[in-house]
Amino acid sequence: MNIDRVEFLGWMERIMKRFDILGEDIKGFKDPHQTIDGEELLDNQDVLQLLKISSRSLQRYRSSGKLPYYTISGKLYYKLSDVHQFIRQGFSRSVEKV
Repeated sequence: MNIDRVEFLGWMERIMKRFDILGEDIKGFKDPHQTIDGEELLDNQDVLQLLKISSRSLQRYRSSGKLPYYTISGKLYYKLSDVHQFIRQGFSRSVEKV
């Protein structure tokens, strides 16, 4: 199968245009995190990975009121500042015990 130069360049031009279109689509997905009041929201997976805890422990922290959360469209979110505050409180309690 032989392709002449003009046909090859035409194909390459169409491919490059398609890459440009895909590149524009990808730019819209750069920031997947939602925000509320200008503050980043974390979902369950983000918090589980950040705190290195099980989903049951996270549920326990929610139920006890130690970690505030928000429900948006049936999905749970946590303010980044609330998670940081939770970490600080846990750290200060462990220091006081020593």
